[in-house]
Amino acid sequence: MLVAFSLAPSGAPTDSVHDAVAAAVRVVRESGLPNHTDSMFTTIEGDWDEVFAVVKAAADAVGAFGSRVSLVLKADIRPGYSGELTAKLDRLEAAMEQSDDPA
Repeated sequence: MLVAFSLAPSGAPTDSVHDAVAAAVRVVRESGLPNHTDSMFTTIEGDWDEVFAVVKAAADAVGAFGSRVSLVLKADIRPGYSGELTAKLDRLEAAMEQSDDPA
């Protein structure tokens, strides 16, 4: 499964959330699961229990920066598939190249 998620603290003494986000991303990277972080979400790949354990640990890490935590999450649950973190993008790029080819 792929899970894209975003965490943010609220009730923090400052409006800046970069330290909290860094703490969450550190948890994800230390998990050893395949992952990708962009400007909006972190996506991780693994089985249900692995992925949600990491999301919980990341939420706990963000919780240290405020009195509440906001979580946005989207999941692609596809049993029997792995490597989809990059394979989905590879298929998209192949489709883009094919649609650009006039022949």
